[in-house]
Amino acid sequence: MTLEVINIKNLTEKELDQVLELDDLCFGGLWSLDGYKREIESPNSCLLILTIDLNNNEKVIGLGCFWSILEEAHITILAIHPDFQGQGLGKLLLDKLLTEAQNKSLERATLEVGENNIKALNLYQKFGFIEAGRRKKYYKATGEDALILWKKF
Repeated sequence: MTLEVINIKNLTEKELDQVLELDDLCFGGLWSLDGYKREIESPNSCLLILTIDLNNNEKVIGLGCFWSILEEAHITILAIHPDFQGQGLGKLLLDKLLTEAQNKSLERATLEVGENNIKALNLYQKFGFIEAGRRKKYYKATGEDALILWKKF
């Protein structure tokens, strides 16, 4: 499939249904409708979606968010629809999140990622994230540890 029109923009309420579907598919329903609405309204949240134009219909296939906490960008979500993974879209979305963080004069970024999420770990390492710690059994569903990653700008 050829992706002709890719767009990254702020999430608005009109895309919430698609975002909830993507969240459910990628994370099993991590955030609720009210949770996303709070993020849209929060001045400390940068919530971006990646969309493509399919048959003149805008489809949300990516989602990324960070919270501005003091001088840090805490990346809370990064997801690409499984049907569109492996095409560099996660890299594109992460790059945009980090650019937005730098535009807000933040000094570093942090995130947690499952220790067995090799695709995500490879992506974050390409962007210069390094391991700074571990949260034991962070993911309750699987008992998997989370690695705490940091990056200075």
